[in-house]
Amino acid sequence: MKRWLGAALFVVAGVITAYVLTQPIFDEPAADAEQVILLHGLGRSETAMLFLENELAGAGYEVHNIGYPSNDGTPEALLKRVTEAIDRCCANNDRPLHFVGHSLGGLLVRAYLDRAIPSNLGRVVLLGTPNKGSELADQTDGLAAILVEYAGPTAQLLGTGPDSFPASIGPPHYPVGVIAGTFDGGISNEWLPLPNDSMVSLESAKLEGMTDFAAFNVTHWGLRNDSDVAAATIRFLQQGSFGD
Repeated sequence: MKRWLGAALFVVAGVITAYVLTQPIFDEPAADAEQVILLHGLGRSETAMLFLENELAGAGYEVHNIGYPSNDGTPEALLKRVTEAIDRCCANNDRPLHFVGHSLGGLLVRAYLDRAIPSNLGRVVLLGTPNKGSELADQTDGLAAILVEYAGPTAQLLGTGPDSFPASIGPPHYPVGVIAGTFDGGISNEWLPLPNDSMVSLESAKLEGMTDFAAFNVTHWGLRNDSDVAAATIRFLQQGSFGD
């Protein structure tokens, strides 16, 4: 009986914790607040961006943390889903609209802006985005190839070749800051050149025509949960550079 009671309490505590973590910490934004679209990466959901969502909300932004089925659709299908959400919530109104994308989310931001130019477009920050394609997705055998295949149709189009999804996106026509991670942990060094963040190499994160670039000693996943990265992101959205 005690064992079942303990298990039930553990489940209830987990549910309560999950609920609390999904609740915004800050009050409703001001009516004239600038807007930010957040897009998560491959294999994640909008809950992966909660830290950044709350950091941005604390800075006074109206944040739209958009989820999409990253493992289940082609880039075109994912882009359609994201475009509908952006157009529905906040494109083309009278308040600046900024974008922050992590990993695949950054590629979807770029692809969206390649096709649509909201009249209220502000600034863009890309976190650990494989702008030149992913060397991991180039693997044709072994564990890396198995993981990429398991990750779905979009993951399989993230390579560095000329026919990849990243290669199909044009150069930026807007202010864009790029942040890369450099803490590799030795996890993926068999497939990725150094430095890397365990998933994306620093060189792949760089984007021709970017406005500013910064690197932090964090992993790919740490980029969306690090206070220094969040502060740099906010600085770029406010002033167009990562510097103080």
